[in-house]
Amino acid sequence: MSGSVSALAETSIRSLPLLHSGKVRDIYAVDDDRLLIVATDRLSAFDVILPDPIPDKGAVLTRVSSFWFRKTRHLAENHLLDTPPEAVVAEEEAEQVRDRAVVVQRLKALPVEAIVRGYLAGSGWQSYQQDGAVSGVRLPPGLRESDRLPEPIFTPTTKAAVGDHDEPIDFSEVESLIGTRLAESIRTIALEIFTYATQHAEARGLIIADTKLEFGITPEGEPVIIDELLTPDSSRFWPADAWQPGSTPPAFDKQYIRDHLEGLGWNKRPPAPRLSPEAIEQTAAKYREAEQRLTGQAGSG
Repeated sequence: MSGSVSALAETSIRSLPLLHSGKVRDIYAVDDDRLLIVATDRLSAFDVILPDPIPDKGAVLTRVSSFWFRKTRHLAENHLLDTPPEAVVAEEEAEQVRDRAVVVQRLKALPVEAIVRGYLAGSGWQSYQQDGAVSGVRLPPGLRESDRLPEPIFTPTTKAAVGDHDEPIDFSEVESLIGTRLAESIRTIALEIFTYATQHAEARGLIIADTKLEFGITPEGEPVIIDELLTPDSSRFWPADAWQPGSTPPAFDKQYIRDHLEGLGWNKRPPAPRLSPEAIEQTAAKYREAEQRLTGQAGSG
């Protein structure tokens, strides 16, 4: 697909009950055991949904997530099912879900964002500058912005509602929220997934600076990866040849839009300003390039 594809800002599926409309995804109930998750082309920045969708973005996110879900299944269970999304909606609604939706297990979500950092960037860099630690993890002195960490670290946050900000928490707080066994399990899985994905990405000239995973829990109490996995929305991807400690590399994520909005002098409160056609196309191109470099595919399922 290309940037000429019309964008889907919101879904209007009537054959299934809508459970939740988030920053990007609309979630419908298929039955008691399954959900339909549709990735729209909405884009959020600074926790505000922008007025202009990015054409094909939802399809890119769905393909990249599905790629990683299948590729990491030997490491951890995830919620992806093989049911075609077109099979669970009315025939006239098939176009809304084609290439941008998945049918998944219906699980209870854990109230924690499982964030892994391999490099010092974003809020992690800001936290380190303040007290030399990130989410309670003490780091060596003298690190620079974008430095590679001695080893990947688990830096969880709370899981905030739309419009609110996730708050950093340390591991003991995760244990208090979900119990020691589950806390240790999601930390282990998150670090294993990150290490595996990093090796894959580096072979393709990409650095994964950090990523966010979300987990659900089965009725038996076992953790399962849900939502999305290692997409440009949930991860910070850098081109390896542009990485230079002490500076911020160009990212294959929403950073381009964040920088664009910062330049407009927006106060980061709703309503967000309109995006220029150039900003929309540049962002769409970055998402497509991330997919192509990670998966070797460009716009294919």
